[in-house]
Amino acid sequence: METIADIQWVLACYTDDVPENGGACVKHGDEQIALFNFSRRGEWYATQNLCPHKQQMVLSRGMIGSTGEDCNPKVACPFHKKSFSLLTGECLTGEEYQIKTYPVKVTDGKVYIGIV
Repeated sequence: METIADIQWVLACYTDDVPENGGACVKHGDEQIALFNFSRRGEWYATQNLCPHKQQMVLSRGMIGSTGEDCNPKVACPFHKKSFSLLTGECLTGEEYQIKTYPVKVTDGKVYIGIV
């Protein structure tokens, strides 16, 4: 496992701002970040909001779920159903696309995104 020492934790929102088992978009500088409250698993994830397939800012509105024997978390683009791992960002539908992922921590009802 890679350890990143220079993470800047940025307050993204409050836990109540993101729907259960859904997503929201957070803007940090010029970046749009998709933030997911995977409440069925008790986990939070963050990725770039841009779907690399058609270059649309839509991933925060995608469907989240699990895949594979290990039930790995994923998000599917709401338009063309390209699925991406919420852990690694790899495309799970066979194409060469990749999305950026961010670490997330939740403390006292506040959601923080780790920016490297």
